[in-house]
Amino acid sequence: MTVEDIQKVLGAEVLMGKEHLCGKAGSVYSSDMMSDVLAFAEDHSVLVTGLCNPQVIRTAEMLDMACIIFVRGKKPDEQMCRMAGEKDMVILSTAFSMFKTCGLLYEAGLR
Repeated sequence: MTVEDIQKVLGAEVLMGKEHLCGKAGSVYSSDMMSDVLAFAEDHSVLVTGLCNPQVIRTAEMLDMACIIFVRGKKPDEQMCRMAGEKDMVILSTAFSMFKTCGLLYEAGLR
């Protein structure tokens, strides 16, 4: 599944990285605890989170995440956008809850 497919499934807003929507995503991991993401998420997966701080960008960079999806309409600040832009990351924002977002992605085939 591509990041663009994910964006369409969620009707998500692309905040950063429009030029990288063709990237592939193999799985999804959802958490607000970045220590859990580091311990359990797979490389090149999609990170779904409601936590909106620079640590999210750093964590996603370490695991080479396909994209970050902020739930509940959250959007990164200017510093986070700058960090993500420097790392060529895709950032999406959806109004859905974390539960609904994960359910939609599961229905679409991401595990």
